[in-house]
Amino acid sequence: MTRIFLKRKITPRIANGHPWIFNNEVEKTEGAAEGGEVAEVFTHDQKFVGKGYINPKSQILVRLLTRNKGEEINDNWFLNQIRQCWQYRQQLGYTENCRLVFGEADSLPQLIIDKFNDYFVIQTLALGMDVWKPAIVNAINEIFSPKGIYERNDVPVRELEGLPQQKGFLSVPFDTNIIINENGLRFHVDIENGQKTGYFLDQQDNRRAIQHIVKGADVLGAFTYTGTFEIHAAHYGAKSVLGLDISANAVAQANKNAELNDVQNHCRFETANAFDVLKQWGKEGKQYDVVMLDPPAFTKSRETIQKAITGYKEINLRGMKLVKPGGFLVTSSCTNLVNAELFLQIIDMAAKDARRKLRQVTFQTQAGDHPIIRGMDNTQYLKFLIVQVQ
Repeated sequence: MTRIFLKRKITPRIANGHPWIFNNEVEKTEGAAEGGEVAEVFTHDQKFVGKGYINPKSQILVRLLTRNKGEEINDNWFLNQIRQCWQYRQQLGYTENCRLVFGEADSLPQLIIDKFNDYFVIQTLALGMDVWKPAIVNAINEIFSPKGIYERNDVPVRELEGLPQQKGFLSVPFDTNIIINENGLRFHVDIENGQKTGYFLDQQDNRRAIQHIVKGADVLGAFTYTGTFEIHAAHYGAKSVLGLDISANAVAQANKNAELNDVQNHCRFETANAFDVLKQWGKEGKQYDVVMLDPPAFTKSRETIQKAITGYKEINLRGMKLVKPGGFLVTSSCTNLVNAELFLQIIDMAAKDARRKLRQVTFQTQAGDHPIIRGMDNTQYLKFLIVQVQ
């Protein structure tokens, strides 16, 4: 087994729990380092740190899997890890639909498994995890006896690991258009062609948070995707709901979801560029009781962080201008590069420019099935805020 020794000054970060080891943090390597293989990692003075998979072609040379020297990384290890992930979700009450495995937060770096009732979608985003895909599929089959398993590895990040983008069945083929239940509502999920794994489970708790503020309200939603927030608003008693999204396919799916939940008479969706429409409606003096914003990540790299700050500020500024005095703004950010402190600063800047006073109702993160590991910043990415706009 390949043995990797760390530089002296880098060791404390690794020792404090972070699973990533970069190429420039390694002092020396003993043995031929084959991509995808498990290696042992030691401090500069030969104290055992952990075992992890290696990829010499990646900037992240090793991703640690265990700190236990006696643990052997094999098929049974993956079975036990995934079983522990399932037990944790059950303890928290996430049993029907959940993120079963959330990568580094579950000590399974770069592995994503989403559970949609009896169907599972997986992503293996690094070479060292991809080689264990058969073991992962076997574990899912043994624990759950699922109706179907599908891989959504059609993501560019795999290319950084020397892996191809691909998607397809990892079980007997099945109809990839399914229906799930969430908070007493039903939603179409397109496992094959939907964004990410087909559905954003990370907001499922946050969608419940709007139930009191939308009663009897005229609600506007922007960046609606398939309309989950808007349909929740209609279900919770909103007088009228309008959702906007730039994707005609997403709008068609959202309208199907409205019909599925019998709220189509007071919840509708239109194809529109939210940036342009919100700006125009602000000039026209249109206003709503509740405005909900769930924009995409405006950046995926630190080089364009200023662009993201500008984007978040601008869309929230336009959203605030459309809120009636005493109404509510519901807003989110899904990039971990904009941390909670910076996100709240952006909202404050927008409020200052809009000349509106904000009263915070709630500030939340992603659902509990997407665990946050203290000290591991990349595991906390979602920010969800409700404010009263005065």
